[in-house]
Amino acid sequence: MMLDQFYRQVLLEHFQHRRHFEELSGESIQSVHYKNPTCGDVMTLYLEIKDNQISQISFLGEGCIISMASASMMTKLLQNQSIDTVKELRQSMETMIRTGHIDDAFQDDEISALQGVHALRARHNCALMPWQALDRILNEQPLSQT
Repeated sequence: MMLDQFYRQVLLEHFQHRRHFEELSGESIQSVHYKNPTCGDVMTLYLEIKDNQISQISFLGEGCIISMASASMMTKLLQNQSIDTVKELRQSMETMIRTGHIDDAFQDDEISALQGVHALRARHNCALMPWQALDRILNEQPLSQT
C-alpha cells in the first residue's frame, strides 16, 4: 500500500468512525459552536479542563472528510494533555497545514495523515477547523477548573 493511500485510509477511518463524537454535559463543561468560514462545515466542541489539563474532550458536527477526521484525531490526541502541551500541539498543527512540515510531536501520530492538506490551500481551514474552535475556548474561557 502506498503512503498516500494509507493516509487516505486513516482519514476515511476517522470520518466513518469518529472518536469522541458525543455531547458532554455538566457544570464544568465548556463548549463552542464553530462554523468553518470558507464552507458549510459546522461543529460543537466540548471540553473539560481540570488541574490545567484536558480531562474530557468531544465534538459533534457535520462536514467534509477532512474537517471531521481532523476533529476526531484532535480529540483523541488532546485527551489528558496539559494545556501547555495542547498549545504546542496547536502550533505544530498550524505549521504542518500551512507549510507541510511535520513537527516531531506528530511523527508517530496518525494526525500526520493530514500533512497532505498542505498542498490543498482551499482545504486548510477544513483541517484547522477543530483547532480554531479549540482556540476560542482556550482564549475566551477560564483555563483552570478543579
